[in-house]
Amino acid sequence: MSTARERILEATEELLATKDAPAISTRAICDRAKVGMPEIYRQFGDKQGLLTAVADLGFARFLAEKRRNPLTDDPVADLRTAWDSHVAFALRNPHLYRLMFAPAGDAKPQAVKEAQAILLKAVERCRDAGRLRMPPELAGRSILSANVGVCVTALSFPDLFGDPDASRAVRDAVIDRVTGDEREDTRIGTATVLAQALLGTLTGTEPVNGAALDELTAPRAE
Repeated sequence: MSTARERILEATEELLATKDAPAISTRAICDRAKVGMPEIYRQFGDKQGLLTAVADLGFARFLAEKRRNPLTDDPVADLRTAWDSHVAFALRNPHLYRLMFAPAGDAKPQAVKEAQAILLKAVERCRDAGRLRMPPELAGRSILSANVGVCVTALSFPDLFGDPDASRAVRDAVIDRVTGDEREDTRIGTATVLAQALLGTLTGTEPVNGAALDELTAPRAE
């Protein structure tokens, strides 16, 4: 038989399947979990404590998927696979993903450090193969920041950035940059526009450059 804590966590995860965390009331959680309102505070301290616990559960699933990513003889190709699996998780779990990687309030899921550590090991494989042009820690932070940025912008602006080609373009631009495999192309422009969109979404300060977005999303002449 499940405990009150387990029922509350399960109810919150189920509600996150259809709406973002700020839109979920503690009353709705309690009704679904069949517990009284004080139980949330008894188990988690407050709603933010509950959401942080749910984010940690999301990270447990996310990291389990990361560990199942296959390793090949090409560590750079494995970085691309890891990027794509990260995006796939975000698209399957949009509201949970935002809670994990763009949390509100002071409490932040600590499991993001483990995600960074897994990526660092992948980057160190590139270094050991002689295919890294910057310190592994910086390379790992750069890749994870860009990966999260692509996911958040794709979820926030699906019409503009939901195209899988945009994710692949940024993926290749960033990974090619840190590994020294870059080619002369225009993909880095996509990365820049996506980064601007992420900044505007998360801070509400700098608006996305409309002209740049128009150029990025306009149909290309054949």
